[in-house]
Order: sequence, then C-alpha cells, then structure tokens
Amino acid sequence: MTQHVLLPVDPDENETWRKALPEAVTQARLHGATLHVMTVVPTFGSSIVANYFPKDFEKKAIADAEGQLKALIANQIPADLPHQLIVAHGRVHQEICRVAEEIGAGLIVMASHKPDWSDTLLAPNAAQVLQHAPVSVMVVR
Repeated sequence: MTQHVLLPVDPDENETWRKALPEAVTQARLHGATLHVMTVVPTFGSSIVANYFPKDFEKKAIADAEGQLKALIANQIPADLPHQLIVAHGRVHQEICRVAEEIGAGLIVMASHKPDWSDTLLAPNAAQVLQHAPVSVMVVR
C-alpha cells in the first residue's frame, strides 16, 4: 500500500501541475496516502554563474517558491486530504528522487511535456526521474 504520494511541480508553470495534480489527489485518496507537493529551486550549476547574482538570491528564491507553492496548495488541494509542502534546492531530478526516498514515497506523479529538439541535449526532468527514481513513477501528459 502506498502511504505517501509525491507530486513535483513548478508553481510558475501551469503545465507541470494542471493535469498531474488531480491524478495525484486521486491516487492519494485511493491509497489513503499523504500527498507531498514539492517544488525544486534549481542551483546555478556553477560558481561562475552564481557570481552574477546577489548573495541572498537563492534564499529569496526559495522563500518565493515556498510562497507560490503554499498558494497553489491552498487553491488546488482539498483541505480534507492530508498533505505536506516541500521546497528543495538542487538539481531537479536528483532532488525529486532524494525526497521520494526520504519520505518513503510509494509513487511519484508528475507531468511531462512533448519532447522537442532541445531535449536531445538535456533530458527532461520526467525522463531523468523515470530513469533514477527509487519508486514507481506515473507520468501524466
């Protein structure tokens, strides 16, 4: 039985949650599970890039992401469904996999997009999660 369902989203991007969120709610209700809604603030990737941003940029970005995620949850998650908000910081697919393991998730529900030419250079997060996730992944298109 799945006791924890993980739903990674980008609150700024409607496509990351519009279809996946209702499915995650359905799965959480079906299994009597807690829904963990998470977002990831990506790292800069290199210290050279980080030097172009103010020192407290990441702290402010994390706080902003948390506020946006709280608003999304308040507007979209039924109040009677047990849920948790998680804000992570790092490489998106790695943080999703780490959090799934940390909370003991039995299922990750996430959105995907139609691949385009740019995906040949950088694999989409859903594909990376599918490849590395420690649990089952439901990809909603």
